[in-house]
Amino acid sequence: MLYIAVLLLAILFIAYRRYYPVKGIQCIRESEAKELGRTVVDIRHYHEVRDSIGIVIPYAYLKRFYSEIPQGSVHLIAGDRVELNLSERFLRKRGFKVPSYELAACKSKGKKGVFDYGV
Repeated sequence: MLYIAVLLLAILFIAYRRYYPVKGIQCIRESEAKELGRTVVDIRHYHEVRDSIGIVIPYAYLKRFYSEIPQGSVHLIAGDRVELNLSERFLRKRGFKVPSYELAACKSKGKKGVFDYGV
């Protein structure tokens, strides 16, 4: 019985980190973030990046190369929401401020504002 409870808690923790959205971040474009003085970090795979004006570090390499990102505000560009949630939590834990993001296939591209429900 104890093993089942521990296994269930582990599954819930992993699901929370991956799928529960981070609250209070804005969906803005890359150019707007650059105007606000934020460092643009593209965490998509190398072959998905076309024209990025920021630092390209895929999520798989983020743990090794996060020290190359200057401290301060960071704007994330991600391929999907899971990648965004994981990288945002990782960067916040390392002391970065992540006030904005952009999804590559964002349906609300161009809409600006803080979403109450998160990502």
